[in-house]
Amino acid sequence: MAAPGPGEYFSVGSHISCLTCLGQRLQGEVVAFDYQSKMLTLKCDPSSRKPNLHDVILINLDYVSEVDIINDRTETPPLASLNVSKLANRARSEKEDKLSQAYAISAGVSVEGQHLFQTIHKTIKDCKWQEKNIMVMDDVVISPPYQADNCKGKEGSALSHVRKIVEKHFRDLDRQQQWTERTDLLLGSSSGQREQTCCWEAAVDRDKQTC
Repeated sequence: MAAPGPGEYFSVGSHISCLTCLGQRLQGEVVAFDYQSKMLTLKCDPSSRKPNLHDVILINLDYVSEVDIINDRTETPPLASLNVSKLANRARSEKEDKLSQAYAISAGVSVEGQHLFQTIHKTIKDCKWQEKNIMVMDDVVISPPYQADNCKGKEGSALSHVRKIVEKHFRDLDRQQQWTERTDLLLGSSSGQREQTCCWEAAVDRDKQTC
């Protein structure tokens, strides 16, 4: 069948197959369908082939030439229950992260310090700004310029762990910078060789014309 006409719709939970105007065949389960915009959402098998994952595809039916209903579901499947508490915690955490970033910028924290804070926060959530210092678990303070030697606190596993995170962070930055420099050098060398080749070919052409 073609794209739905007046009064036609796709039931959530139905399995359908679509052929796009580009000749691509898409098949999956209907997650949502908006009649006004002709937008169809399909849950398809994962392209990554990883278990417990799905690809979610939005399809504009104006660009679909063929739609086949493989399995029509007349009853609407039950909606998945939402963990409201978990969603609220996630929203609060996201808000705190944004406020923390805004504070660091307004306090004049260097870009290096902001990046280090983000790296530490991925592993240790209990970290915050204290003016321009990074306070980790209320036990370790990292002051500018935020190197491992700037980590102060009571000697123990917490201080040692934070120092290792800081050291790894800057090692990774150094590797990334070295890789970027090597890539730029190779690209520049390749460009130079192409320019030399073009000049040589131009010189040969002039010699031929002279002869």
